Amino acid sequence: MSDWIYVDNSNVYIEGQRVSAVRQQMALDIYDAIQNRVLDLNYRISFGKLYQFVAGTDRTRTSRAMLFGSRPPQNDEIWNLARRAGFEVITHDRNASNKEKKIDTGIVAALTRDAYRSAQQGDVFTLVAGDGDYVPAIEHLISDGFEVDVVFWGHASRELRKVCSRFIDLDPHLDLLRP
Repeated sequence: MSDWIYVDNSNVYIEGQRVSAVRQQMALDIYDAIQNRVLDLNYRISFGKLYQFVAGTDRTRTSRAMLFGSRPPQNDEIWNLARRAGFEVITHDRNASNKEKKIDTGIVAALTRDAYRSAQQGDVFTLVAGDGDYVPAIEHLISDGFEVDVVFWGHASRELRKVCSRFIDLDPHLDLLRP
């Protein structure tokens, strides 16, 4: 049995800043933080701690751990930190409007390709993202007999939480994931 892990870096990081903002009483609740774009800009996530939280202590079970994000400036060491933590890093350029593109579709493409080319019965796929755009892919994987867990902050898409095999809420682990 193997674990397959796929992380939307910006999604988990930015939404973690929102959860932290609520905890720091910078916003009334998560919906206030979302609506008013309130972030705790001091909050950071340790790639190593995220990897350990998602994969557990037995890394030999992990067939693949991929982290997706936007290409950083040349002098930024962020992705090297992620690689040292054990992630395979996939980056894409931002579009002309400086918006992140190709991340969700890149995750879905890698996830489904791995499921149908390399995975075996009993393997567990873990998505670290909270966006409802992943629902169709997860529904298909589950209907084909795969287990798909979602690890994300408590305000993940309700539909995503409903269709996955198991939902793991990161909110209680906000401080554990800090560097």
